[in-house]
Amino acid sequence: MEITFRLNGEPVTVSPETPTETLLDWLREKRGLSGTKEGCNEGDCGACTVVVTDGEGPKALNACLLFLPQLHGKALRTVEGLAPKGQFHPVQQAMIDHHGSQCGFCTPGIVASLAAAHAQGQTDHLDTLAGNLCRCTGYAPIVRAAKACESAPAPEWLKTDRSFILPKIPSGGPGGGQPPGFRPTTSDELAEIFQQNPNATIIAGATDVGLWVTKQLRDLSPVIFLNGVKDLQTITQTDSHFRIGAGVTLSALREAMKEPHPHFAELLRRYASVQIRNAATIGGNIANGSPIGDGPPALIALGATLHLRRGDARRDMALEDFFLDYRKQDRQPGEFVTGVTIPASAPDFRAYKISKRFDQDISAVCGCFNIQIDSGKVTQARIAFGGMAGIPKRARAVEAALLGQPWSLDAIQQAIPAFARDFTPLSDMRASAAYRLTVAQNLLIRYFHDLAGTQVSVLEVAP
Repeated sequence: MEITFRLNGEPVTVSPETPTETLLDWLREKRGLSGTKEGCNEGDCGACTVVVTDGEGPKALNACLLFLPQLHGKALRTVEGLAPKGQFHPVQQAMIDHHGSQCGFCTPGIVASLAAAHAQGQTDHLDTLAGNLCRCTGYAPIVRAAKACESAPAPEWLKTDRSFILPKIPSGGPGGGQPPGFRPTTSDELAEIFQQNPNATIIAGATDVGLWVTKQLRDLSPVIFLNGVKDLQTITQTDSHFRIGAGVTLSALREAMKEPHPHFAELLRRYASVQIRNAATIGGNIANGSPIGDGPPALIALGATLHLRRGDARRDMALEDFFLDYRKQDRQPGEFVTGVTIPASAPDFRAYKISKRFDQDISAVCGCFNIQIDSGKVTQARIAFGGMAGIPKRARAVEAALLGQPWSLDAIQQAIPAFARDFTPLSDMRASAAYRLTVAQNLLIRYFHDLAGTQVSVLEVAP
């Protein structure tokens, strides 16, 4: 499999040793571009952040979780390429002027993140930097540097990078005895390849699968890369529903949900970091089957329908029925997620993420509520949780206890014991079982006050 992309302004063609050779290893070991640093090697620290430009524009991505075949047809800038001919990027100059670097280990990744945000006109610098750890400088001078260059003109190289979009590559696997890797460009090609290779590892954003390589050193072959399947990367809207393709990134989904489902969009903002959200897909978040993934509880509470395909056969199901047991889903060999459908409107939907850190942390409990009240009584209830069982799960006993009851704190208190019938949570490093159960109960009370107009966000509640 030959991969062609633009590296710091120059076209390069690469034949990866394996389809899962990471960009970080290739940059440092094959190209001598050591400015991109290896820190955690799992997408948490941001030291390896690079700028990748495709048809959607420039975005920050983690090089440690980016496999070389995912770069085909795109333009890549490492920190060395942000200053062609010695002309500093405005972010680099501002970091110097405002003393934004001490040891410098994290600085290349920080500069890359800020450069991508600068190109997009993004000025929420705290959100931009949530995926970049710095333990020497502290963030105050870095944020000052980011603010100082907000109005600076974008560098000329952005125009040439945007123009570098190559045609598709063949979808078949490589020869020469290499482990096979496939890169379909349509869902029809994907269906055919996956049916013929049902044991293949499907790779979308690689934000979880990447760790199987970088941490567990696993051979994932054969692999099928989904980032070229454009027809799975669309969101279509009708008067009543959104159909979201499995390949839609969490960044794109968050942007699309800001107006129709603002609480879902806010939950997605707290999903990892910008770099991860730019790569991770909603289909991967579902198919992964993690009991602590934040997407499925929200989608279940919204009443999502999941769409699956195997060859030419397609089927739909309620999303909550897809999850059978820990890491076990109702998915046949060669079958893949094509998308999910949710209502266009759910004004009483709320999502609450409880974690030790506000930014870039895994949920201890994620509670999502969608309760409808008519004439003061509960007429419909969908409540779903992550982190409370081996799967994302509805609180059906709690729902039943609320249905037909007055929407009041007294009724909620009467329903709270039903949580113990729905869930038997586990204790782990994130939370004890007792804490999880108490939090879940309290989130129902929080939801009541939220619908009543009381401010419940930790970002806005004042003592």
